[in-house]
Amino acid sequence: MKPIQSISVFGLGKLGACIAATFAARGFNVLGVDVDPAKIRKINTGLPPVEEPLLAETIAAGHERFRASDDPREAATTDASFFIPPSPSLPDGSFSNEFLLRAMQSAAQAVRQAGKNGHLFVCSSTTTPGAMDSVLIPMLEKEIGGTCGRDFGVCYNPEFIALGNVINGLLEPDLVLIGESDPASGAALEELYQKYNRNQPKIARMSIISAELTKISVNSFITMKISFTNQLRLMAEKFPKADIHTVLAAIGSDSRIGSKYLRAGVSFGGPCFPRDNRLLAYTARQLGLSAPLAEASDRVNEITKESLLETVTALTQPGDTVAVLGLAYKPDTYIVEESAGLHLAQNLKRHGRRVLIHDYAADPSNSPSLFEFEILKKPEALRELADVKVAVLCCPWPAYKKIQFHPQTKVIAPWGN
Repeated sequence: MKPIQSISVFGLGKLGACIAATFAARGFNVLGVDVDPAKIRKINTGLPPVEEPLLAETIAAGHERFRASDDPREAATTDASFFIPPSPSLPDGSFSNEFLLRAMQSAAQAVRQAGKNGHLFVCSSTTTPGAMDSVLIPMLEKEIGGTCGRDFGVCYNPEFIALGNVINGLLEPDLVLIGESDPASGAALEELYQKYNRNQPKIARMSIISAELTKISVNSFITMKISFTNQLRLMAEKFPKADIHTVLAAIGSDSRIGSKYLRAGVSFGGPCFPRDNRLLAYTARQLGLSAPLAEASDRVNEITKESLLETVTALTQPGDTVAVLGLAYKPDTYIVEESAGLHLAQNLKRHGRRVLIHDYAADPSNSPSLFEFEILKKPEALRELADVKVAVLCCPWPAYKKIQFHPQTKVIAPWGN
């Protein structure tokens, strides 16, 4: 397989647009493929199609090498195609292959029509373990009329990034994970990353099923660590003299544990952690096994949400005003999916409280689930609002540290001061 010089990226959402833009900025010729004409128009005029820090600057840096189209047939002229369409969760915890199948099928048909050999198909969306070998690769072989590993190559290459820091996360990762259908395909993708990354990350090459298990296991391990901190925080709160922050700082100094993600706060949320953790439990069930640690992490996460709600409802009466500060699941993004702030605000309203919300990025224009709430435009106004009985800091935006509250307001800050 020849070195990869040109790339097509299917799916120009929050991750796909960043992947395509960074490839172009690092010197590769990039074709973005999407069904959304607005995204295509923005990219072709040098504008970011989604909100993400540094994306606009990155698109500008590689604009001459980056264009977008709605025609998947153009992908046949590139050396490799990356696929990052949505992979929605199903009720049983597995991930849907519907959008991946559509995108990869269209590219496979283009490759066949062009009579091309040696195209590399790279799946960057998270898949249910086993889906690549049992569903996606057989579909590609059927559409192309060839054999994977001989007539074309496949790699499973999910990213480990955090919204709000996607650009730097892509360019300077701790780990590049490559599940390969054959050694030549893996070697071609490894060579690409050696040119693309600004650092020298660990490049882990393995079988595709091993990579599928690795992806969800990393996130499941992190959620287990977060749930452990929250479990310990709930215990420490029962002891008047216990300080959870000093406890966790001491625990994290042990090199066997480490301090990353060992920080007291609220429940984990967002588009990856909860879903990947449940997917690990689903995979175990499909194998006739159980994943009690993953299941316990999920249970503790729900307990953490309910505990915060119970604390606030105990301090208030129906009709009282509560300010929920920080609706995004983490700073530097507007995503509110499964966030602690959204859960608290929704349930307080259902319990008859008047809810004021504020976030530095999330608002009804980008997060429609916030339309039901009263928006506090300037959190600095809380200093004068005597009717706000309780204020809860659900997302650790640094600017919240400077907010002053009315003396009659009870402030709940799970993240610490």
